[in-house]
Amino acid sequence: MTSFAPDSIVLNRKLPLWYQVSQSLRASILGRSPEDPLRLPTEERLAEHYGVSVLTMRQALKELEDEGLISRHRRRGTFIEPGVRRGAPVRLLGSVDAIVAQQSGMTAQLLGHGRVPVPAGLAEHFPDCAEVASYHRLRCDEKTGEPTNHAVNHVRPELAERIDPDDLVRWPMTKVLRDLVKADISRITDTVEARLADPETARLLEVPLLSPILHYTGVTYGTDGRVLDVAVIHYRGDRFSFTVTLDA
Repeated sequence: MTSFAPDSIVLNRKLPLWYQVSQSLRASILGRSPEDPLRLPTEERLAEHYGVSVLTMRQALKELEDEGLISRHRRRGTFIEPGVRRGAPVRLLGSVDAIVAQQSGMTAQLLGHGRVPVPAGLAEHFPDCAEVASYHRLRCDEKTGEPTNHAVNHVRPELAERIDPDDLVRWPMTKVLRDLVKADISRITDTVEARLADPETARLLEVPLLSPILHYTGVTYGTDGRVLDVAVIHYRGDRFSFTVTLDA
């Protein structure tokens, strides 16, 4: 039986290895194609793939098993749960793979894209740009078709020239920038706050006007210190929660 092939990552030694591996594998699972196999490689092969010990790999798999993304069967192997629910809570410890995992796993519809003047509220992030490329997407639950979040990404024009809009239907912007555009990402800062749905957000997410939503802003920085992308995402408040864990 053919096994599912997860993405590769470069590990950050400042963060727990099991956590980075679990989040990378989580993103691969949630972003898989329907025709991809459900069976995962063995612990030993996964450990070799990620360059970690079997013990670390086992801890990462337990995290995914506890979340309900995979099931483990003695003598049969480890399998992706085909009916896993999307939009589950994710713990963010600061890795890019955590951001990719948080954004993955839902059907995305590209509502529109094109060059626009830098929005006034984002001028501080793009001081050297007159325009940015704007991408609007609506993500929906794969099983029910229910809208879960609306995302708007503002990307530097020179990077947008190398983005295929079709890739944004399957992959989150962070993954497209890092793995397909090959942008050098140094860090992402996240801000999450509670807001009330305005008329347009309420319409897109199919929620009552002024109902609570989660307003997420993610600013992606390159290794040269410049902002590569600013993502503004509105999540349905009844479908998402965010937990941030800070290690001493």
